[in-house]
Order: sequence, then C-alpha cells, then structure tokens
Amino acid sequence: MHNVTLIKGDGIGPSIMEAAVAVIDASGAKINWHEAEAGMAAYERTGTPLPDATMESIEKTRVAFKGPLTTMVGEGFRSINVELRKRYDLYANVRPAKSWNGVQTRYDNVDIVIVRENTEGLYVGLEHYLTPQKDIAESLAVVTRKGSERIVEYAFQYARDNNRKKVTVCHKANILKFTQGLFLKTAREVAAKYPEIEFDEKIVDAACMHMVMKPEQFDVVVTTNMFGDILSDLTAGLVGGLGLIPGANIGADAALFEAVHGSAPDIAGKNIANPTAVMMAGVMLLNHLGEHEAANRMQAAIEKVVSEGKFVTPDLNPASTCGTREMAEAIIAAL
Repeated sequence: MHNVTLIKGDGIGPSIMEAAVAVIDASGAKINWHEAEAGMAAYERTGTPLPDATMESIEKTRVAFKGPLTTMVGEGFRSINVELRKRYDLYANVRPAKSWNGVQTRYDNVDIVIVRENTEGLYVGLEHYLTPQKDIAESLAVVTRKGSERIVEYAFQYARDNNRKKVTVCHKANILKFTQGLFLKTAREVAAKYPEIEFDEKIVDAACMHMVMKPEQFDVVVTTNMFGDILSDLTAGLVGGLGLIPGANIGADAALFEAVHGSAPDIAGKNIANPTAVMMAGVMLLNHLGEHEAANRMQAAIEKVVSEGKFVTPDLNPASTCGTREMAEAIIAAL
C-alpha cells in the first residue's frame, strides 16, 4: 500500500482529479489517498493558499498528486508550485510530449521529453526595484554547478533507463557567458560519462525553430528553468495542447505529479473538462511508485479511448457528448 497526498485543486481540479483517482484505483495499484488542500479554495477556508496541514501530509508521504491551482494575484502571494518545488527540492521537472493516435496535429512523429531544472535560474525570486519610483526593476538568475550537474545527470539517467538515444542541452551561453556558460560546461562534463548516448547542443532560440520545423530530431531535452518552462509548452502544442500533457516534479526524496494546465474556472462543474493530462500524470506517479504493470495498463487504456475518439471530451472530439465522468468510465472499462 502506497501513501499519497491528494490535492484536488481549484476550478476543474476536483472533477478531473476524481476521474483520475477512479482510474488509478481501477488499475490494480494499491493507493492510500491522504486528501489535503491548496490554492484558492484553501485560502478561502483557512486564510492561506498552502496550509500547514498540507505540508505536514507531504512531509509524511513524500509523494503528492495535484490538480490545477488558481494563481493568487497580487504582491505577497508566491506561486504555490514554486514554493513546493523549493520546500522539497524538487529539482527535476519532467514533461513528456508524445503524439496521440486520434488527435490531429501538424506532426505524427513527436516523442520529446523536456527535463527542466526546477529550482534555480530566474525563478529563484531574487528581484527588486532599483529606484524609489519603481520604474527600474532587476531580476537575478542563479545557476550553480551542483544544480546544473544533477539536472543533466537526471536527463542522461532518464535516457538510459527509458532506452532513449539522445540528449540535447538547450542554452544561451553565446550571450549569457557566466550563468548559461556554467550550465553548458557542466553539461558537457556530465555527457562525457555517458558515451553510449548521443549528446547535442542547441542555442535555445534555434532549438525553438528546429522543434517546429523538424521535431523528430529531438529526444530528451535538458535545459534551465525559464527556457524549460517555455520549451515544455511549445512541445505540448506540437501534440495537441496542455490538456494531454502530464508533469512530474522529482527530488531526491520527494515527488509531485500534476496536470500542468490551468484551473479553467469558466468550465468548472460542467463535466466537460478533459482529464487526460492528469491521468497521464497518474501513470507517471504509478511508475515512480514501482507499480509498472498498473501504469502500463492505465496508459494503454487511456490511449485506446483517445484513439477511438468516441468516449472523449468535446475538446478532443467536437461531435462528442461525453463528459469527464463518462470518459473516466470508458477508460476503466478499457482496463
């Protein structure tokens, strides 16, 4: 039995998370769910978007499964995702983007995994105004050898464990000589320890162009925080959008799995939200827990239902009258 903290989230979060939990429970994996709160719903009830009880649950389980959260707007509210990543040192953000049968896109041969450094770079929060008038602002990027080394090691180990053939490092070392230069230099040193895996370097702007022109040349991509944030959404667009893309945040002794799309409050409670992304995050969760057979069964069932296109939400098939619950039921039947 695995203990997992369950955060259903805001907006469409509760409905898609309930669908995902139902499929996970039907997969054969034994999960003991510990429900906790975060986001706007938690703020309205407790006065904080990240209650102590939620943090205590994650401290105990070391694994969390999270729905989308509404971003708190205004000074004084830090990103909950950033806070969780920093608190548990979830240094590796992993976002696989693979073409789906049954989902029409410009390409049918995309299979890219973005491995993004998750705790450094421009997202460390070191920013301030330089004048009393607040008309000049400055942000500081932090890149360390340790942080660079462990994320590139993670990318190469991921490639080795998943029979991937190539790792591409994306950088801007031609302009940012120190921060990006350190990242690139460290990546080269790590790559030398994995001679069986092809190593490639691309300046990030060129990488964006190449991804939309010839995405099949990419396999595993490793990069710094902000570049990874951008590239992972780009690759999502290549395969049908964020509604199909899962995300994992991995640390040395804790992990968080999530839908990477927003909370979509405008369609909350309408039973039309696509649960595919968070279900695929559930597949990543099961693999992390060592429940590989259940993960494979669950992924095959999701792919079967999406490919057939009959019991999917309207965003995947405009002619469909199927809702979130009905899609989950079809996937459970496919199991």
